[in-house]
Amino acid sequence: MKTSFRIKALDAAYLEGVRSRGTDEFGNAVIAVANEEPGGTPLRCCLREAEIGEKVALIAHQPARIGGPYAEVGPVWIHADRCEGHGAPDAYPEGFRHRRLLFRAYDARGRQVDNRIAEGAVAEAVIDGLFSRPDVAYIHARNVLAGCYMFTVERASWTTPETRRGPTMMVG
Repeated sequence: MKTSFRIKALDAAYLEGVRSRGTDEFGNAVIAVANEEPGGTPLRCCLREAEIGEKVALIAHQPARIGGPYAEVGPVWIHADRCEGHGAPDAYPEGFRHRRLLFRAYDARGRQVDNRIAEGAVAEAVIDGLFSRPDVAYIHARNVLAGCYMFTVERASWTTPETRRGPTMMVG
């Protein structure tokens, strides 16, 4: 099914830099551990749940790259080693379909303008509804309970400010 939006996992080149340095952008060591949580470790590199025994790492990540009060930093799980990434940007990630997520909509200046909670079964309709607002530039999907960043949703025909700035640029 072709959608009017794109799903963006964490950028492979950005993650390769984190892994090769051995630290995230905030100086935290990248420590590989074997996943022990069935269905509880959502990977932001390939947008699926980690399997038992897979090597994963917890890093700090700032998804909003344009600064301002919503440019928060939080924990995200990634594969400790390079993975295949999310290979279907035109489709909602099936590996997260079972999750209830918070969709936070932002304008082009990085200000939150709307938010909705939805089950994965109706995620596309919620995303399309948020993008029906002309002021919505991009959406962050977040964990409902912990608030952790999961992935970015952008219009298929528009590049977000955070994409234009690049995956590794920090805003002071």
